[in-house]
Amino acid sequence: MIDWTPDLASSNKPRYLAIADLIAADIKTGRLATGDRLPPQRKLASRLQIDFTTVARGYAEARKRGLIESRVGQGTYVRSPANGARAHAPPAAPRGDIVDFSMNLPPEPNDPALIERMQAGVQEVSRDIVALLRYQGFGGSPADKDAASSWLGRRSLVPAQERIFVTPGAHPAILGAFSTLAAKGETILCEAITYPGARSIAAQLGLNLVGLPMDGDGIEPDALADACARLSPKALYLNPTLQNPTTLTVPATRRGEIAATARRYGLPIVEDDAYGFIPPHGPAPFAAIAPDLTWHIAGLAKCIGAGVRAAYVVAPDARRGWPFAAAVRAANVMASPFMVALATRWIEDGTADQILRFIRAETAARQALASEILPPGSFKADPLSFNIWAGLPAGWTRSAFSGHMRSTGIGVVASDAFTAGGEPPEAVRVCLGGPTTRAALRHALEYMAHALTESPAAAFAFL
Repeated sequence: MIDWTPDLASSNKPRYLAIADLIAADIKTGRLATGDRLPPQRKLASRLQIDFTTVARGYAEARKRGLIESRVGQGTYVRSPANGARAHAPPAAPRGDIVDFSMNLPPEPNDPALIERMQAGVQEVSRDIVALLRYQGFGGSPADKDAASSWLGRRSLVPAQERIFVTPGAHPAILGAFSTLAAKGETILCEAITYPGARSIAAQLGLNLVGLPMDGDGIEPDALADACARLSPKALYLNPTLQNPTTLTVPATRRGEIAATARRYGLPIVEDDAYGFIPPHGPAPFAAIAPDLTWHIAGLAKCIGAGVRAAYVVAPDARRGWPFAAAVRAANVMASPFMVALATRWIEDGTADQILRFIRAETAARQALASEILPPGSFKADPLSFNIWAGLPAGWTRSAFSGHMRSTGIGVVASDAFTAGGEPPEAVRVCLGGPTTRAALRHALEYMAHALTESPAAAFAFL
């Protein structure tokens, strides 16, 4: 490690940009040579008497320019000219505008130190990039299944490796489970208000998806028993933790009642645990209560990032996992080797836990904004949910309200997309996650608060 200390006083740019510029200048003059190890970020921050995050942003900017590279457990080094050639290449096209705000997105990390750690994982994984371009065996390597086991352990699940399948996201996993459990024309039960993706998959497979009545704790056990007796369903689909869109978490007692009813009728449960990792101490999953009945789907899109298209599936037993694996393989061949390797890396080195902690903290802050700004009692939410479920006051229709909010930059989706039983309520899902800032979110929520307290005519006059 060299004793490198940049002279920030020589630049009038923001300090993080000055750090990146001075790295580039010192490489050009030869003061920094290929392979030189730069000072650790905290040490340099102390030496310069500036915030650690400023140095982290400076190093991140230098890495973006191709000037330096981070090696896990070793430090930050000056790259060779060949490796750093992209320093003079035009910057990559920005992709920040490629966002589907109709989806329920987790907040995106904005901490420079965390982003740098995430990028270091990408670099480490890409060292074996050629191998990751090959076809891989379906279901995940032993190392990937070890990482899956470690991650699932956070939900008190300890399945044998032969019951674990690494799939290319929760959607293919739901598709595989539904197609394995039911044939065209047969019935799968779900909550009356349910995840739109499950509705789309059932429609694609020609299945009859029947929504069950709900109360404040989830589906009603008596309604489940009645539907089992009348309809001979092939499975029950549930999104039981921070449910999308109602934000409801089914409490432990109700989970036990639902599991007991399912066991009485031999009814398989497809547990979509997309948000199960968000609460630090949530109720035990159905896969822990009734492992012999439950297909547990632990997607990574909500607890790490929406673009991480990988999910860990726990089958009730290895034998029943075989037709599931065949169905998912036929539709998707395999999960992306690069994506799975990155997920494994982030789980092993603790980056995934840091991302999860960020998501929890930022989600809580955004929910606090909603509670501060919106009229009391106008919505349902959980302090850790990425969205709120808002019932509309008299005078508003869900379509009119969704249109009214379209210009705010946050996703508002009418209840029609979620309704699997009965008439859609006059309600909307409002997403608080994604790449928006707290300032932009505050503006959107203030706009929404005005609409909720005024007639539609008055609200539109506010435009």
